[in-house]
Order: sequence, then C-alpha cells, then structure tokens
Amino acid sequence: MIQDILPRKLKNHFENKEIKEQDNVLIFDDVKMLAKGKGEKIDFYTYKECMVKEKRSYIYLFSIDEKNFFLYDNMVQNKEVSPLPIEKDKWMTMQQIRKCYPKEAIFTAVTGYHLYTWYKDNQYCGRCGSKTQRDTKERMLFCKCCENRIYPKIAPAVIVAVRNDNKILLTKYANRSYKRYALIAGFTEIGETVEETVKREVMEEVGLQVRNIQYYKSQPWGFDSNLLMGFFCDVDQEEQIALDREELSWGEWVEREQVPVYTEGLSLTHQMMLQFKDNIW
Repeated sequence: MIQDILPRKLKNHFENKEIKEQDNVLIFDDVKMLAKGKGEKIDFYTYKECMVKEKRSYIYLFSIDEKNFFLYDNMVQNKEVSPLPIEKDKWMTMQQIRKCYPKEAIFTAVTGYHLYTWYKDNQYCGRCGSKTQRDTKERMLFCKCCENRIYPKIAPAVIVAVRNDNKILLTKYANRSYKRYALIAGFTEIGETVEETVKREVMEEVGLQVRNIQYYKSQPWGFDSNLLMGFFCDVDQEEQIALDREELSWGEWVEREQVPVYTEGLSLTHQMMLQFKDNIW
C-alpha cells in the first residue's frame, strides 16, 4: 500500500527546523504539485534550487530516513513569484502523482499534500475569524485573539468488503474521475463506532444488511485527509442490491476468480480485493 516504504521510515514528529540547502521542498497550488523527473518517475526540488531564499517561506513537514521535507508557503506569497525558474516547472495533479513512481515519492507527495491542505484551510480562525499563527513547539495553529487551537485534520472512514460465499460486492463511484472497481466506503459520523459505520454505509449505498464484521487493517490516505479502516463482512441474507445512484453508478456481486488485478498497488481497497481473490479473507 502507499505507506509501505520499508526499509525507509517516515519520521513525522514535529520539529521547529530551519531549512538547509540539501533539504527537499514540496510545492503545491490547490490540487497540483510541482515535481521534477522524467516520465512517471518523480523527484523533488531542493532548497538550493529554489529562487525564493526567505527561510520563513518554508515549513518543516517530516523526514524520511535522513531526508528532510519542507512545504513552500505560497499561501502568504505573491502568486506571481515562482520559487523556481519557470522553464523547470512540471505541475501535476494529485491523481497524476498517484500513477508515478517510486512509491516513497508518492507517499511523500500525498503526506505533504495532507498537511498543505490543512495549513491552507486554516489560515483564519474558524471561531473568531482572526489570522492564525504557527506554533513552534507542536504541529498546531493557534489564534491569539480567542486562544483557539487547531490540529491537523484526520477524517476516519471505512472501506467495506461485503462477501456472499464465493462472491464479493464490487462497485463504481458516481460522478468521480476514478473509474475503477471499488468497495463500499464512507465517513464515520459523530457518535458512531466504526462498526456502526460499516452497517450504515452498506445499507445506505446498496440496501443490504451485514453480519460477522471483521477488522482487517488501516491506511493513511492523504489525498482526502483520511484514515481508512478496512473491514470484511458477510451479507446477512441475499437480497436485491438497491444502489444509491448519487453515490454509486454500478454495483454487482463478482465471483472470486473474476476480481480484477491492478498494477498500482497503493490502496487499501485494492489490497482487500486481492485478499478475497486469493481466498485469504
């Protein structure tokens, strides 16, 4: 999956570091990222390569092994000022990044995007509207006016593989750019356990009741600021699938042998599909 980068190791604890010449810089603009490389192989620019040398324009994010990654803070910069020579620019959408390699570069980009989105969305206090400031001791934004503290957003969500003997329920999303097969998915609501989320989402999206809910594993998914939790379960009784057409464009029972195999290998969804296909779950 996307976070499986061993033997490399993510070190995501906060440090108030100052950027150095050899440190890498992640540069985002809404859903696009500036990367370098050839074809689908990507890499990241260093601070030495950047034209903007004001060190306060860079926010320390995390390190992988001994390599540090900083965010270029274009939220307070003049949008017309590029941190890099324009002829080097290679803007890619986050969906394009997903198709690149090596895997640790994708994980780096997506984890950086998760934090970029949080910084971008919390420039002003949601309580009083004042400008927020970055803390120097922990990963937190605070408001001097009302003392509001804002921590990174992590949204819990479930991925659900519904089994029916030798078949699994596969779906396709409605009105999304992602067109491959998927499983039932949804966010956990306030006051709800994740097991209750599993039952509710399956009922809402396909009109089925489930039993024998079993936890599989979790996955950080920075594309949408999620922490995904995977569950397998069994249909309680085989009834007609009733699709929620606002959420899904397609949903059917698929035989174990017919489950598709994708080469990407990044998502919890696909790993769960393969676990069923290989008769492990």
